[in-house]
Amino acid sequence: MFTGIIENTANLINIKEKDNNLDFYFKSNLINELKIDQSVSHNGVCLTVVDISDDLYIVTAIKETLNKSNLGDLAIGDSVNIERSMLLNGRLDGHIVQGHVDQTGVCKSIMDQKGSYLMTFQYNLSKNITVEKGSICINGISLTVVNSKDSSFSVAVIPYTWENTNLKDVKVGGRVNLEFDILGKYISKLISKA
Repeated sequence: MFTGIIENTANLINIKEKDNNLDFYFKSNLINELKIDQSVSHNGVCLTVVDISDDLYIVTAIKETLNKSNLGDLAIGDSVNIERSMLLNGRLDGHIVQGHVDQTGVCKSIMDQKGSYLMTFQYNLSKNITVEKGSICINGISLTVVNSKDSSFSVAVIPYTWENTNLKDVKVGGRVNLEFDILGKYISKLISKA
C-alpha cells in the first residue's frame, strides 16, 4: 500500500525483454535504501525489486501490467515517479493507493495558471469514476480532482509537485497511469449490483 506522495524519481537505464515480460533497470538516489523483494511504486504501478547490482536495481513488468499501464511506453532515459510502500507508523499524507493501475488516461490540456498548472485528462468510459474534491492517482501521485466529467477530469498541480515529479514531462497527447480511489471503486461495484 502507498500514499501517492512521491519520494523520488528513478531514471531508466536499460530495458530487457524476457518472454512477454520487460525487465527495467533503474538508477535512483534511493538505491541504498532498497532491497530485493521490496515493493516500489513506479508511476503508480507496484513492482517488486528482483535484483540490485552496483548502482542499478531491476524490476519486472509482466504482460498484464504492460497492458494496463504506460510502462511499455517507457524509453531509456525516461524518469518515473517512485515511492516505497507505506509504513504503518507513518502519516497518510495522500490517500490510500494500492499500486494497482486501473487504466491509462490521455493528457488533453495543460494550462499554466501562473503559480500552478491545470491538467485535464481523458479516459475510456468504464465503471471507474471521479468526483470533485475526490482523490485520483496519476503516475503514482495523489492528486485532488477539481473538475469531474463522465470520462475526463482535471487536477491542479502545485509548483513543488510539478518540479519534483515527472508530471512536468507529460505532454498533451501523452499517456499516464490512473488508479481511481478504492472507496469509489467499491461503491461503484455495490451500486451496479443493486
